[in-house]
Amino acid sequence: MIAIIRKELVSYFSSLLAWVVITLFLGVSGFYFYSNLSFFLLSGGFDVARGLWQFQLHDMRQIMVSLLPLLTMRLFAEERRLGTLELLWTYPLRDVEIVLGKYLASLLVLLLMLAPTLVFPALLTQTNAPVAIGALLAGYLGLFLLGAAFLACGILVSALTDSQVLAAAVTFSLLLLFWVMTWNEAAVGAPVLSVLSHLSLFDRFYVFSRGGVDTRDVTFLLLFSAVFLAWTVLALGSRRWRGVK
Repeated sequence: MIAIIRKELVSYFSSLLAWVVITLFLGVSGFYFYSNLSFFLLSGGFDVARGLWQFQLHDMRQIMVSLLPLLTMRLFAEERRLGTLELLWTYPLRDVEIVLGKYLASLLVLLLMLAPTLVFPALLTQTNAPVAIGALLAGYLGLFLLGAAFLACGILVSALTDSQVLAAAVTFSLLLLFWVMTWNEAAVGAPVLSVLSHLSLFDRFYVFSRGGVDTRDVTFLLLFSAVFLAWTVLALGSRRWRGVK
């Protein structure tokens, strides 16, 4: 599995993909930070220590929806297109080890995306602006768990197609669905809305963005990732049912 992780990291960074995704994430996040900070400083009367980061974390979450499908689109789709997936199956590796190796590699890239944004609160501390460290850590924990769920969703879609473009588009569409499923309250009614709110990835993030950690939200995001990874293993295993060696 370590060999799979190393292979995927080399593949990410030997091409422009990871560099472009990380650069775009940091660039847009920096723009949002500048805009949000300017708004808070010009408006006045707002809780910069917490309110600023609530805005910033929600903006970073939106950027992840658009960019993380680009990280997962190639994980299996490219292997299928190039015919190297069959070669991978000849190695003494179980399907679960292949899936976890690719997933952990994408998680490491996610960490590399998030880590440099810690410079934002560091800059604030240099100006003596208040920073609620506990609330900030809770927000970053939520971002990482949410990103991990996005990646698990994307890796399943990538395992079902040999087209990277299709994998990215379908993953983005699924994430968008999980985002907007609770928006139309009038159409679905309160009982259905209550069920959908428990399934929405984005509603689970609100507590994190406000500086709290709810174990129910942590559990849900971890189970969401685990279920999609399990489905990915089943999708790879289906080749045996079709008689593919």
